[in-house]
Amino acid sequence: MAEENRKIAFICSKGTLDMAYPALVMGWAALGNGIDVTIFFTFWGLDLINKHRVDHLEIAPVANTSMKMSLMGLNTGNLGIPNIMGVLPGMTAFATKIMKDKMQKLEVPTVREYLEMLVDGGAKLYACKMSVDMFGLKKEDFVEGVEDIVTAGDFMDMTEGAQIIFI
Repeated sequence: MAEENRKIAFICSKGTLDMAYPALVMGWAALGNGIDVTIFFTFWGLDLINKHRVDHLEIAPVANTSMKMSLMGLNTGNLGIPNIMGVLPGMTAFATKIMKDKMQKLEVPTVREYLEMLVDGGAKLYACKMSVDMFGLKKEDFVEGVEDIVTAGDFMDMTEGAQIIFI
């Protein structure tokens, strides 16, 4: 008797640069291990597949207590300074540039490149119908490789038996 394929499904609900990578990296690793991958983008997670937003994702230091100034090249320890400095004009752009520069130095693919790799590797990408309707989007607004716009119920049916990870 043949063993059923392992399946994993990610729900991406955040549209920031730092929240884009967990599903992309784990999805790529899963594909490499022969696991079927499905990713469902909902609410602000739609920015990850929106062809007008995908290359402009940011990381906001405001209220991001895990972001240490050392990430931004400053040696201040864990003094809560990111929350104070995060409200200053330009800090989001500064933090985003620093993170993108560090990732480029490590040769981490961009979000758009990761999405292309995932689709080429067989991952299935879907947009949430309720969120698409709420934000007035259409399938043409999404990067190539998004298979369809589906309801949450459809997603649950498609991923029956899969391990589901909410990000």
